[in-house]
Parts: sequence; structure tokens; C-alpha cells
Amino acid sequence: MDKELVISSSDEGVQIALLEDKRLVELHKEKTSGQFAVGDIFFGKVQKIMQGLNAAFVDIGGDKEGFMHYLDLGPDYNSVDKYLRLAMNGAFAVGKNSVGEKSHGDADGKNTSPLENFTIEPILEKVGNIGDVLNVGQPVLVQVTKEPISTKGPKVTGDISIAGRYLVLTPFSDKISVSQKIKQNAERSRLRRLVRSICPKNFGVIVRTVAEGRTVAELDTDLRQLLDAWSRMTEKLKRVNAPCKVHAELGTTSALLRDVLTDDFETIYVDTPDLYSEVRQFIKTIDPGKVDIVKHYKMETPIFEQFGIWRDIRRAFGKIVTIRSGVYLYIEHTEAMHVIDVNSGNHIKAGTGQEDTALQVNIESAIEIARQLRLRDMGGIVIVDFVDMNKAENRKKLYEVMCEEMRRDKARHTILPLSKFGLMQITRQRVRPAMEVDVQEKCPFCDGTGTIKSSLVVVDEIESSLKYLLTSANEKKLTLVTHPYVNAYLTKGGWFKSLKAQWSRKYHVRLRMQPSEKYSLLDFRFFHANGDEIQM
Repeated sequence: MDKELVISSSDEGVQIALLEDKRLVELHKEKTSGQFAVGDIFFGKVQKIMQGLNAAFVDIGGDKEGFMHYLDLGPDYNSVDKYLRLAMNGAFAVGKNSVGEKSHGDADGKNTSPLENFTIEPILEKVGNIGDVLNVGQPVLVQVTKEPISTKGPKVTGDISIAGRYLVLTPFSDKISVSQKIKQNAERSRLRRLVRSICPKNFGVIVRTVAEGRTVAELDTDLRQLLDAWSRMTEKLKRVNAPCKVHAELGTTSALLRDVLTDDFETIYVDTPDLYSEVRQFIKTIDPGKVDIVKHYKMETPIFEQFGIWRDIRRAFGKIVTIRSGVYLYIEHTEAMHVIDVNSGNHIKAGTGQEDTALQVNIESAIEIARQLRLRDMGGIVIVDFVDMNKAENRKKLYEVMCEEMRRDKARHTILPLSKFGLMQITRQRVRPAMEVDVQEKCPFCDGTGTIKSSLVVVDEIESSLKYLLTSANEKKLTLVTHPYVNAYLTKGGWFKSLKAQWSRKYHVRLRMQPSEKYSLLDFRFFHANGDEIQM
């Protein structure tokens, strides 16, 4: 599978589109004014203790306070709290260990293991009262696990970790874990053995999926960068006041490159010189062999328009999402969950019966739903209402297709088989608000008193209707009446290059086009050869 990244930068922020086989599957936005990002570590202060919720609200410097439940403190909270107090008092000096002796790190004496002589505290009990652990005004070290969503503030945890390209550093633990997506036992054992040999005392490590097949030198370089980040954060703690950000996760662009860059990436297109240089430098740091795949886009046409991404966005982000076969999805977002209804629409593939047709519709819908979950970054509970099927083997096959399509999704998720009512429940990791793109625009004929679907997709709707009439109604001679502007667009290019000519050759139809000022900009009608209107 070929993968491409298309990165567009503007004053409002950065937009990143991930394409798989030229098809848009993920869209990310990085706003320049964002206060919190998942992975940021803050030196905060306890603002309120909520005994009824067994939780605390932590001031981390934003408009909304961070929420932390007792279970979010983490098993190593006692060690984190002790370490924070020592760091605030300057007990961890750069280049020396906690007792003031030269570190056993690099040859130049740089500290690569500030926890070498640190005594780990007993783990926090799983059941307890947060009021017995935290007090109002107490300084705490917390990490953002969920960005603010709707009226809720960010969710934070006291279980600190720092993510790298191949490894995730987990202080105050000696555990070495390997990603479950690495299936071969021999490779899992090799990675665990290599990481164990380079991991310093009192640090644990989670080995990420992309570490599969990597050498000890690559893993060691990544680990040293993470230890340096930990040391810099420790040094900052002794000279700042709460609330303050002490470790920033990479920006969306760099974090996405770090997490998704694999050997099957073909190209990364960037449209601004500064961001192009930044991306090249970051790629050079994490994977020098792939620096040349970064390309600077210099054409005058906006990069998203050139690659057809804007069109894909407008087609995919409305409440109604149409699939090429005529099937369409109705997607509704609520505060508690997302609901998707599958409709057969003008399904044009022939089946042997109602059950076979329902299976075809559902399988095509499952493929698109898996894409929509990634594209919109829909998290929490998702309920899908598929077309009813009677045969158990067909229901099982649909479940297997959905599971297979969702394997490409990096977010943690759970899929339940179809219920007796034809509903499928999906839970997906929710760490930030679902992606929303406004696909409505002001109507040019009512001056904004109503909204219509984006004009960019009217041509696609005309072709879809034409295709349906030719395959289902067996029409051979048709007249298409549209607004004069649309008619001019469809006939531009003459007998050979116009869309009208292309459709005539593609569908073997005698298509006549006629403009009419009585029609609105996005209105169109098909007529029989005898002049009777075709009811769609």
C-alpha cells in the first residue's frame, strides 16, 4: 500500500492529510493557538478536591482545569511526588547524580540516568480516597491524556511517560513491555533483551511497533534522546512556578511523522519553505534514509486543491456520505455517542436475492465506516445500524470484514458482533474532539437565509444520477437541464474534452444538455427523449 502525506501550512495552523493508495483516510489539524496537546507534561497545582467524584481538578495554566480521578494518579504516584519535591529543591544536578557524584552516563559526564540512586516508593493502592493523597494547593506533576472536549477540560494523569520514535520511556518502573502488534516470539524476545541491556536503573520502556527489526544502536539513540528530555524537564522544575508546561509533546506534524512513518511511505509534500526545512530536519533525525521523500510543493494552485483533497473532504464530512455504488451513510454526532445509519439507496450491483444484496451493501458500508472513523477521528461509542440480514454466516462475515478494516486504525478500539437488532457497537479511543469540517455554504439565491450542499460536489451527483439511469432504467437518450453556469462548465472543452463528451463515451449514451435560468445553481433535471421529466 502506497502512503503519502500532504501538509498545508497557513496562519491559522497546519493541516495534514494522510493518503493511502491516493485515497484520503486521515485528516489532522494543528492550531497555532492550541493550549494543550496529548503528551504535554505540566507542573500544576491542585485547585479543588471533589470527594464525591473521588477526583481532583488541577490548574495547569489553561482556561479549563485538568480533571484527574484517583485511578489516574497511577501506581507510581508516590515516587513521582517524591521526585517532584527533590527536583524542585535542585537535588538532581546536571552532570551529577542525586548524591553529587559524577554520573555513570556519557564520557563527558552528562547525566543519562537521573534516577540511578533514587529510591522507588511503594506503589499506590488501587482503592483509596484522593483526599488522603492530595491537598488543595499541592504541586503535582501531571500529563495530558485527553484534550478538552466540548464543555469538559483536559484529562490528566500522574502516570508520566515520554514517547519517542521506537520507545516510550516510563520512569519509576523496571518493566520492559513490547507492543502486542509484534507477533513473532523470537523478535519480541530479541527486542526485550536488547532494551534490557541499555535501559538504566529505575526506568521502564515500552517498545513500539515500529521498532520491529531495528538495531540496538537505533534503539539506544532513541532511548538517550528520551533520557535527555527527562533531564531537561527535571532541570526546569527547580526554576519555574506552577502552573507551567515543563515538557511539550511534538507538534502534530512531527508527532504524526514519528508515529506513522513506515517503509511504504512514498512521498511527503509540504507547501511552505519553513515547514519543509523543519520536516526534512525531523526526518533526518528519526530516519535519515527517508529524507529524499520530502518534496517542496511550489505550484500556485493550493496544495489541497491540486491533490483533490478539498473535494474529498467536502464529500466525506457531511451528515450524508454517499458511496460510489449508490449506498449512503447518515452520520449523526451527539454528546454521548456517534450514530451511523446504513441505507441501500440506489444500489446498482446485482445480487441473487435480498439477503445477498444486503450483505453487499453492508460490506461496502463497513469499509467506508472504518475510513470515516479514522478520517473524522470519532471516539467514544459508535453505534452502526446495518441493513438487516437473516443468515448467521453473513452476519459473521460482516463482523470479520469490519475487524479487518479496523486493523489499520492505530487508535485502540473494540468491536462487538451484530446484535439481534442488526446493530454493531464500536468503542474507539477518544483523546481529542472529533474532526469537524463545515461542508455547508451560503446559498447565492437566498443571501444566507438557508444552506445548501457544497457546489463542488454537484458534478459528482449529476454523474451518479446519470450512471443510475443508464444501469437501472436502461435509458439511452437523455436530456440534462441545468443552470447556465453549470451547463457552461459541463460543456467546456468542446466535443472531445468536455465532461459531456467524456460521459457520452464512458456510458455509451446520447446526452443532450440544455441551460435554463429557471433552475437554481445546484438544481438539475433529466428528461426522456420525448420530453417527459424523469422522476428520481
